[in-house]
Amino acid sequence: MVHRYTTFIKAINLTVDYIMLNISMIISYLVIDNTFSSWTNNHYLPVVLLFNLIWLLAANTTGLYEHVITKDSIRTFKGVIQTYLLFLSFTSFAIIILIGNRSYTVTREYLIYSLVLFGFLLSFWKLIFLSIRKSERASLTDTRTFVIAGGGRIGHDLYSYFSANPELGYKLMGFFDDNPENVKQTELYEGPIKDCMRFVVANSVDEIFCTLPISESAKVEQLMIEADKNLIRFKFVPEYYDFAKRPTYVETFGHIPVISIRSEPLENMLNRFVKRVFDIGFSLFIILFVLSWLFPILAILIKLGSKGSVLFVQIRSGRDNKPFKCYKFRSMRVNSDSNKKQATKNDLRVTKLGAFLRRSSMDELPQFLNVLIGNMSVVGPRPHMVSHTKQYSQLIDKFMVRHFLKPGITGYAQINGLRGETKTTEAMLKRVEADVWYLENWSFLLDLKIIFLTVWNVVTGEENAY
Repeated sequence: MVHRYTTFIKAINLTVDYIMLNISMIISYLVIDNTFSSWTNNHYLPVVLLFNLIWLLAANTTGLYEHVITKDSIRTFKGVIQTYLLFLSFTSFAIIILIGNRSYTVTREYLIYSLVLFGFLLSFWKLIFLSIRKSERASLTDTRTFVIAGGGRIGHDLYSYFSANPELGYKLMGFFDDNPENVKQTELYEGPIKDCMRFVVANSVDEIFCTLPISESAKVEQLMIEADKNLIRFKFVPEYYDFAKRPTYVETFGHIPVISIRSEPLENMLNRFVKRVFDIGFSLFIILFVLSWLFPILAILIKLGSKGSVLFVQIRSGRDNKPFKCYKFRSMRVNSDSNKKQATKNDLRVTKLGAFLRRSSMDELPQFLNVLIGNMSVVGPRPHMVSHTKQYSQLIDKFMVRHFLKPGITGYAQINGLRGETKTTEAMLKRVEADVWYLENWSFLLDLKIIFLTVWNVVTGEENAY
């Protein structure tokens, strides 16, 4: 179905959830203190803000507000429970790390009351929403009729797509083309282009999809003008549409439309600034509070375990394919194959300590120095050896696209199990596709989600970490 109100319903859900969360915190405060007089003195307002941000992060991680109209009741409540439990986990972590000091005199009773009450109010609201959605589902959807002006390959591809996706709600009324032989679906042929508008008006058709080539621009322009006069929505499918196998977007230079084959959120300077500020802050935190004491301990253990330097420094491919020195704790015995051969399962080159470091991903910790320097990011495509970049760039068409971004310590591919040795070109292709998806869909919340899931995978263990 074509959902006209999906974004609106999503916004309603998000707003009401936030209302339930803040009502829970206010009621809990009134129950405990009976007044708002000490609200600001006790620093509760920053806690309220923190809880709101945590809920947004948890909901984004679980995809709670996606497909709000189409998800059935069981999946909806499953998503609510997952989000609520994740919210509790994030909240507990925040209390321990951020609120566990004297400047925030938040009582244990207040936290328990507000979190329990929020869970109750959230469940009650979702029951109400599902009841309303069930009774009003028909009014929230819209089925549209359309015709295709132009047969041939493009018209056939468009027809095949809508036929394979009936849930979109588009119903084809017929084809129009000056050459009947261009229409494979002969039973749907309704006549030449000049008859199109008369048919559309007579049958109250909602939309016209025009697949005529550029050489027929005069007919396209006339059809567009007539469609506007009769309040018919007109959509043009460019004949070079299949050059891009992914969603595209259009930007205009004056009156000239330019189609970009991919969206790159990090080409926006504000997004890039936000990511860089986070990288600097996060890497400084790790360096000062983790590496400062862990580095000397691991340095001694690495030295005792085998001969060689503490750090393993390797030239890898960075942003715009510029080489840089990538730092790691040395996890292997010194060998001549380190710059061309990947680590494999039960690799004899890996030391006993190195095996632990690789399983726990602690060997990557020195790369926070790379992040601070600026040739890596906390989240991004993993950097490859220069030899592998040369090899796979010849085998995979989109391989070099991942180099539009700074490489990362962790990435979208890694949280989806695409890490470790790539035994086949197909395995590398899946990793590249994940990296390109990240490039096209970046958001700050996505970075936070990837970091959280990376830590979670380290704690629970990963099959491909060796």
